[in-house]
Amino acid sequence: MTKRLVVLGAGESGCGAAILGKVKGYEVFVSDMGAIKPDYKALLDKEGIAYEDGQHTESLILNADEVIKSPGIPENAPMIVKLREQGTPVISEIEFAGRYTDAKMICITGSNGKTTTTSLIYDILRRAGLNVGLAGNIGKSLALQVAHEQHDYYVIELSSFQLDNMYDFRADVALLLNITPDHMDRYYFEFQNYIDAKFRITRNQTRADAFIYWAEDPVIDKELKRRNLGATLYPYGFNCPNPLPVSIDELALKGKHNVLNSMAATLAANVIGIDKTVIAESLKTFGGVEHRLQYVATINGVRWINDSKATNVNSCWYALEAMTTPTVLILGGKDKGNDYSEIDDLVSEKCHTLVFMGLHNEKLREHFKNHKSRITNQQLQIIDTDNLHDAVIGAYNAAHDGDTVLLSPCCASFDLFRSYEDRGEQFMKAVKEL
Repeated sequence: MTKRLVVLGAGESGCGAAILGKVKGYEVFVSDMGAIKPDYKALLDKEGIAYEDGQHTESLILNADEVIKSPGIPENAPMIVKLREQGTPVISEIEFAGRYTDAKMICITGSNGKTTTTSLIYDILRRAGLNVGLAGNIGKSLALQVAHEQHDYYVIELSSFQLDNMYDFRADVALLLNITPDHMDRYYFEFQNYIDAKFRITRNQTRADAFIYWAEDPVIDKELKRRNLGATLYPYGFNCPNPLPVSIDELALKGKHNVLNSMAATLAANVIGIDKTVIAESLKTFGGVEHRLQYVATINGVRWINDSKATNVNSCWYALEAMTTPTVLILGGKDKGNDYSEIDDLVSEKCHTLVFMGLHNEKLREHFKNHKSRITNQQLQIIDTDNLHDAVIGAYNAAHDGDTVLLSPCCASFDLFRSYEDRGEQFMKAVKEL
């Protein structure tokens, strides 16, 4: 009897999972509470896959043999609760795709640095001539690639949300870059829940598999002392043997955080068996990723930097740590239970002006209202806006020759933008129009 597969969410991962399901002989139905984008509707129509948007019809969902849910749907969503109560398996697209490929899986997670490290590993493997796919939070859906392509390796960026619904999937090489509080609203404001989600990347690993981790992360260090992992451990950090085949000065990616990202990528490449000359070439020439400390322009002696991918406080910390000039910091957006005290010292040391850009800036105003700048030895200048245009104009007026204006929001983008990419692109467009 044909099994019924229901996919909740018709984005990149959902559509890919639906297509793989059809290829593997499932009866597939896709349901999205929002509006499905025209490109994805066209893809589903082309494949002859039934779908609905703007609603979840219970009679068409609760009869599923298995459900694949979008990472963006929380566990306490009413439909997920009903599916769990009746015992219907609910899994992720990555879990589903992993059933149908024997490719080697190199999986990367962490609160920060995922996209850069994932992209760097992918670049190294491509330069080495391997047949490799890029998937997860970047690249094409893993399920879609498994359905229509055949790769020997996949480099996969995994969020905690994706890891939550992975059960039998196994990473041949797992990288855990760091763990700092993020998505606290999704994890019931319990940091341990988020930590546990991140450590799911080690699930099902054996001694033949590799677990690469930042040894100097206090959260990871504490967790390793109480967990008995099956994988072979590969620590990296400034107090570990340096795996880099080039000097730090030769790295194309600058900043302390990118040294660590480069170390992690190098260890992954070493485990896979990539020649050191290939690794060195990539490390010296890799250009980084969009929206992560991305140079935009220099206007009247002021450098503008797009770090829209900084969707949490720790990511902003790394961006500020890399600043070498007086800084005007633009931050704000959808707060995820953020604790801004993590950046207090760097804000005081590096910034003379903060520009708030969000629909709800109350928490930011309250936190920073009494902060002083060590640059001016005065109160931080605060510019409060509720839109990108005013934020850019405010930063432009506050910046001086030799300063840097840094968009590093600390927050999710969904109050004013479709995504952090949309936020970054609008920011760069506004800057270039000054």
